[in-house]
Amino acid sequence: MPTPPSPTTDESAQSVAPSPSRWAPLRPLVLRLHFHAGLLVAPFLLTAALTGFLYAASFQAEKIVYADELTVPVGGGKLPISEQVAAARRAHPEGALSAVRPSPAKDATTRVLLSGVPGVAEDHTLAVFVDPYTGKVRGAMEQYGSTGALPLRTWIDEFHRDLHLGENGRLYSELAASWLWVIAGGGLVLWFARRRSQRAVRGTSGRRRTLGLHGTVGVWAAAGFFFLSATGLTWSTYAGANVDELRTSLGQATPSVSAAVSGEHAGHGSAAATGGGEHGVGLDAVLAAARGEGLSDPVEIVPPADATSAYVVKQVQRSWPGKQDSVAVDPATGDVTDVVRFADYPVLAKLTRWGIDLHTGVLFGIVNQIALMALALCLVLLIVWGYRMWWQRGRAGAFGRPIPRGAWQQVPPQILVPCMAAVAVLGYFVPLLGIPLAAFIAVDVVLGEIAHRRGRRAVGGRAA
Repeated sequence: MPTPPSPTTDESAQSVAPSPSRWAPLRPLVLRLHFHAGLLVAPFLLTAALTGFLYAASFQAEKIVYADELTVPVGGGKLPISEQVAAARRAHPEGALSAVRPSPAKDATTRVLLSGVPGVAEDHTLAVFVDPYTGKVRGAMEQYGSTGALPLRTWIDEFHRDLHLGENGRLYSELAASWLWVIAGGGLVLWFARRRSQRAVRGTSGRRRTLGLHGTVGVWAAAGFFFLSATGLTWSTYAGANVDELRTSLGQATPSVSAAVSGEHAGHGSAAATGGGEHGVGLDAVLAAARGEGLSDPVEIVPPADATSAYVVKQVQRSWPGKQDSVAVDPATGDVTDVVRFADYPVLAKLTRWGIDLHTGVLFGIVNQIALMALALCLVLLIVWGYRMWWQRGRAGAFGRPIPRGAWQQVPPQILVPCMAAVAVLGYFVPLLGIPLAAFIAVDVVLGEIAHRRGRRAVGGRAA
């Protein structure tokens, strides 16, 4: 979101003119940071915005593209889960049963998830869609993630997350998330530092109108940008690991149900456990036990991982209000051995869950998705206007010169030192903010020293 007004124009002077506030010396520094950060990070933000727009739209597109697999005519009565799984396994005997998602609505299919299927990525499963009324298999395709993303949404999700470049590609999205809040915050400071008369859009033209549009839209969208940045960092590679470590140290980690089966029942009824199939009391009894604990649809049933493990049944609804309760069921007896309620989650675990779901567009359904698309569109416009302002500041159809260095020298030490300490701490916890910022400062200092020495030589040459 670069905002590059020229320091040599009246407009720029008014936007960063000192006021009686002791924070006034920070404004030129904020302007320089906002301009250069926006200029350098904007391509990454633009990519994230465009792919994020597509991802938010993919939820509704998925329902249309895969309607035959996802929906069925409503019948008289649903078959037992065990019969639906058996039908899926007859059609697809490859791999092992990894989970079952019973039909969550009258017109929805049941998903039987198979792992270890040849040709299916290791972290994906093959979803077999079964008509819960007839047992007919309506199709099968790869599925990814806890939200059950099918191929279209999976492709867009991976494009947004890592540009299909794997773990190294995730650095682009973390870089964008690390800097989005900084650029948005700098824009807010610059906007409110301007005189009210200079914020007007009506009746203006040229660069001033572009600046007005850029600032107005940026102010209205800033809260959304802060949210996207914060939630995006929670599951990023480096900053996300630091967030997880902090939550764990505070006792705020997300709890999980214990699937261990101890005592005389360990291993009973689990001969097929290593194959990931139905065994012991069976899926129908397990589902009935979970229903008895209040677990309503949608749910996912996970077979025991080995001979000493229980079935795990967990609610998988991410929309509001969240259904995230889970239970463990002894495969030998059908008794519930452990229960974890979402209501008992630590505060930070709940906030993390809601934040991620809101960021990914599932918390409030289509309203959430439309809001995300609007935010993405705002970010695209702000980037375009930012580059346009830079162009309009130049002469003869050329980009204007960058904001000159040296702004930090105007900041009093009693303000500069605490700010630098805060930035250092923040940069440590958010490495893709700290490392690029340190590199920029180092390059800037070197270039400044080179320019200074050239100036001294030029003055010396004229004197001679």
